[in-house]
Amino acid sequence: MFQFDTSNSNHYILTTEMLSFHILGGLNINGLDRMRVTLKVHKTDNEFHAIRHNIDLYNSNAVEKLVRKLAEFLEVGTSKLRRALQELINRLEKHRLELLEKEDEEVVIEYQMNQNERRQAIRLLKSPDLLEKTNKLIGASGVIGEVDNRLLMYLIFTSRKTVNPLHCISFGSSGVGKTHLQNKVAELIPEEDRLELTVLSANAFYYFKRNELKNKLILIEDLDGADEVLYPLRELQTKKRITKSVVQKGIGGEGKTKHLTVEGPVSVAGCTTKESLYEDNSNRSFLLYIDESEEQDERIMHYQRRMSAGKVNNEDELLAVQILCNVQRLLKPIRVINPYAIHLSLPSVVFKPRRTNAHYLQFIEAITFYHQHQREEKYCEHTGEAYIETTLEDIKKANNLIKTVLLRKSDPLNGATRNYLERLKTYLNEKKDTVFSNGEIRRELRIKETTLRRYHNLLLEEGFIKRHGETRRGISFSYEIVDVDEFFELEKAIDKALSLCLEKLKVDSELT
Repeated sequence: MFQFDTSNSNHYILTTEMLSFHILGGLNINGLDRMRVTLKVHKTDNEFHAIRHNIDLYNSNAVEKLVRKLAEFLEVGTSKLRRALQELINRLEKHRLELLEKEDEEVVIEYQMNQNERRQAIRLLKSPDLLEKTNKLIGASGVIGEVDNRLLMYLIFTSRKTVNPLHCISFGSSGVGKTHLQNKVAELIPEEDRLELTVLSANAFYYFKRNELKNKLILIEDLDGADEVLYPLRELQTKKRITKSVVQKGIGGEGKTKHLTVEGPVSVAGCTTKESLYEDNSNRSFLLYIDESEEQDERIMHYQRRMSAGKVNNEDELLAVQILCNVQRLLKPIRVINPYAIHLSLPSVVFKPRRTNAHYLQFIEAITFYHQHQREEKYCEHTGEAYIETTLEDIKKANNLIKTVLLRKSDPLNGATRNYLERLKTYLNEKKDTVFSNGEIRRELRIKETTLRRYHNLLLEEGFIKRHGETRRGISFSYEIVDVDEFFELEKAIDKALSLCLEKLKVDSELT
């Protein structure tokens, strides 16, 4: 009579009337051409008189030697030992195949909404002012300020369910809340749809199951510590799949080439303080610059004080999170067609217009996708595939949200330098002056000398400021802003270009 216990994955036990076999450390399921185990064998009535041995049970010579060794040590007949070991091998083979089958199964446990949760989510999705209500709920979930960034990020995360997902990188100084904003908005995406990475090697990406990452949101807390994974991530973003060939030992020790393929698409989000170091990634992503203003500081500190005083209703925050997660669960993959796409154009001031144009069109599609419960479902005459169409209202909403992104894409300055220049303009405007010195700015704006020097060198190179060689008020090397209104004019040019394009579409639509 044999009894086989596998309840403990690190300690299997096979018992007979006379003997007890213990497999310590479990069973390696990789490499079916061998079965190396750590074995402990003793009589059932005396567990202290035992033999411990590391052996490959598929090596018949080693097994035969073990039989003779056990027979002598335990004083048991070799025929009984051979039969018991053969039974052990058969049971282990069967169990290993069961483990492999379980590993290959892609078990997706879907969250089951109750009737009330479903009703709340549907009501929101059918609201005429869907984006405004969504943004309010994002705020109610505990995301303070960042009104445009938080909605942009939420829609970017939503696009993971589309054929062409969007990606984003959050920039800002250390300690301003980049990771906090990303994590808080990510909480509004169902847990089963997101993957948060802290440390992961590049090779590890190729060992996910083929469809394990498909339509997932991948979150990287700090891009500065994720250099190894950036290349496979870029490939997933661009080609929507990654493939790697590895050599594995086959039966008889012969090398066999195996292709590891992981399918996308995925939506990727990350945070960093070093904008210039990630140009290849930033070209594929929306660039979101964290609000570092004093007003935002005050909003966050006010929330922290309310939280400490017990004035924040955590149940209301959890309810908002639950509603938005359920909204995501109700969004189903469907094709989006933008009948106006052929007539849309970007402002001429935008850098790298080819990739930016693709992002612009994909963002409009993401907004249409999010409004799918308010769109008539149509079917392609040739393929029968279901689809929904973009409206002019979708384009208008996209233009309003994407202005800041396009503005940054049109700016020759990086985000940190631009933020500094605008702070400098505000300070000088209050002084009613355009001339300043390093020492004055260090004191008034509280910026480190090395950082300030870096900003000024870049501004000089790009022609945004000029240096005066003469001494002014006893201070040498004073600087002057060349054009105070340049950023405002750039913003106005982008706004005008988008508005004119939308107005033309409206007129054409009325005529047809």
